[in-house]
Amino acid sequence: MFVTNMFVYAGAMPSSKRSRRERPAKPALTREWIVAETIEIMRKEGLEKVTMRRVAQALDTGPASLYVYVANTAELHAAVLDELIGSLDFGTGDWRARLGVLLGSYSKILFAYPGLARSALVLRPTGPNAVRLYDQVLGLLLEGGIDSQRAAWGVDLLLQYVTATAAEHSAPTPSDIDASADEEAEMDALARALREADPEAAPNVAAHADALLSGTPAQRGTWAIQTLVNGIAATPTPFVSPDNP
Repeated sequence: MFVTNMFVYAGAMPSSKRSRRERPAKPALTREWIVAETIEIMRKEGLEKVTMRRVAQALDTGPASLYVYVANTAELHAAVLDELIGSLDFGTGDWRARLGVLLGSYSKILFAYPGLARSALVLRPTGPNAVRLYDQVLGLLLEGGIDSQRAAWGVDLLLQYVTATAAEHSAPTPSDIDASADEEAEMDALARALREADPEAAPNVAAHADALLSGTPAQRGTWAIQTLVNGIAATPTPFVSPDNP
């Protein structure tokens, strides 16, 4: 302790420190910067690593500073999803073609970030890009001559389907490798179970196992979207009014 004090009093330690006034000023923290850094962490480490503390560390600040811009981790995830939705492809062609391209583009984003796809099932993003996505899907259904009430309910149905499918089948991030291997093994087990079904106990499965397992994910996804759209167009909703929701 005596030796340490000697160095302090001799001025050795203070001379190695820089005055706070000499340090370069940090750039001002913004919501956009926070979201951009969060996306970078998510790409490299997975969504489960995106915590307020981890993002603050990457931004060289304290977690408390982030709460000025986002209330919690869930809101941060929602902001990230909204930012990614801003890059969607709105396509060309007739309304069905454009709807397919739009939903396919949204699906690709969710497949690229499996953790975000799973969170999106409960996030209910409300940012400007999410609202624009709702508006575009609704507009395309209306353009196709679908009744406004059916189209309005159909938006929710279509986006829920795309989100749930991406959450279930999205490609793994490095942190998801073990879980992905387990899922692949489970799918193989399901395929074997269907192909080896007892014709007496499950005659329909035994007779049509190949059909049950046929098609690529893209083919099945396109068919599902078309089926949902056709169902939305053909199925009336119960009478809904402001006085009788």
